[in-house]
Amino acid sequence: MKFKELDLDPRLLSAINEAGFEETTPIQAQTIPLVMTGADVIGQAQTGTGKTAAFGLPILNAVDTQSSNIQVLIISPTRELAIQTQEELYRLGSEKKVKVQSVYGGSDIRRQIRALKNHPQIVVGTPGRMLDHINRHTLKLGNVKTVVLDEADEMLDMGFVEDIESILSNVPNEHQTLLFSATMPKPIMKIADKFMTDPKVVKIKSKELTADKIEQYFVKAKDFEKFDLMTKLFDVQAPELALIFGRTKRRVDELTRGLKARGYNAEGIHGDLSQDKRTSVLRKFKAGKLDFLVATDVAARGLDISGVSHVYNYDIPQDPDSYVHRIGRTGRAGHSGVSVTFVTPNEMGYLRTIENLTKKRMEPLAPPTDKEVLKGQLESVKQDIKDTLEHDKHLDRFDSAVQELLAEYSPEDIARIFLSESIKDAQTVPVKIAPERPLPSRKVSHSRSGHGRRGKYNNHRGGDNNHRRRRNDRRDHGEKRDGKKREHDNKRNGRSKKSFKIRTNL
Repeated sequence: MKFKELDLDPRLLSAINEAGFEETTPIQAQTIPLVMTGADVIGQAQTGTGKTAAFGLPILNAVDTQSSNIQVLIISPTRELAIQTQEELYRLGSEKKVKVQSVYGGSDIRRQIRALKNHPQIVVGTPGRMLDHINRHTLKLGNVKTVVLDEADEMLDMGFVEDIESILSNVPNEHQTLLFSATMPKPIMKIADKFMTDPKVVKIKSKELTADKIEQYFVKAKDFEKFDLMTKLFDVQAPELALIFGRTKRRVDELTRGLKARGYNAEGIHGDLSQDKRTSVLRKFKAGKLDFLVATDVAARGLDISGVSHVYNYDIPQDPDSYVHRIGRTGRAGHSGVSVTFVTPNEMGYLRTIENLTKKRMEPLAPPTDKEVLKGQLESVKQDIKDTLEHDKHLDRFDSAVQELLAEYSPEDIARIFLSESIKDAQTVPVKIAPERPLPSRKVSHSRSGHGRRGKYNNHRGGDNNHRRRRNDRRDHGEKRDGKKREHDNKRNGRSKKSFKIRTNL
């Protein structure tokens, strides 16, 4: 379906055309007409399927720009997703002059208060900061007509249920509710029963959720071998824009330092970085000024980045749903993508569990040979030389030095020395990445599904250890509380996490 077939404001269609979009994605084609009727809608959609525009376009279409009241409230699990949603809605609604404001923790609340005084029609934000504004009476929701719960499964998993209930208690009873989630466990349906009226369900087929356009590979390697193998693959595969996922913040920092030492244009993001630093890194990556972005799952959750050609799972995720989230950053908008997952011998059960979820088998990938690596490195250097000759207009300042070198050395010797200095590998720059604690062993069972050996997914996922992991995820997410409410909210959210523990049934 083409966007022009939808009954959208011409100013929105103009913005869509300016962005280069013509045809809707499946989630957009099914969701936009339903939302425009005023119905409550549940949408099951992976990150990268165009869900922001799926709810954003009909919302923007209905906004009354003559009103100074907040008409739409969009609740997001993370600051990054809130920022990106605000940016996309601002871009799509720019010709209609719709005002969109984001509010999130980790940023100056006074600046946000000043921004809210400019009377935005749409507010996007994280639950904790929204509550702070409500309690300060700087966020008035008496005229809200539509509420969006974005990435609802993530918000449940992060313990935001009671916060969401508190926010919705300040919204008029008569309003439209839109709920979007990558998965639909029972707790999500309970939330829908509580907050929604006769919701229409839009569910994307599983083949569209598992990104068929992505070539999925795995490399079996010991933990200490992974870094050198990964950089060898970089040299052979030559990714245009790549995401690398590490399990912990320490891992992300070490990988980033190692890649920079080897000469790769890389930066990392995780919850311990300041908001300004994270925003700066993401802008550079989006603008193509970085080749590699290293991230934890939590920091990268909800990122909407186009043009990613490769995803490298340096650490296999413990939760198979996280794998689908990770690889969904590539293979978008009709383009193909590549994902490579490094698996230690004791993690093969996790690999089989992921294959059960995605219904697609990962192909084994043999490590590149030294000859293949050298060829790839030489091609990269030659491309750098070509680009420099085309774009650097001040090379003539080296003319006298060049003549002196040519008088003493042959061109061949100079070229060899240049190449030896340009190519950095395991021999010239050794990098040691500290080992992480291995994942708990997962048994691998036989299956007749045609995919060989499969792993059984343990729905209990480690009892108390799982609660500690979620608490760490919450800290990594970086949602900060203000004043004396912090201790109370943390306790309250702790109960919420316990009550709404998500389990994945395969």
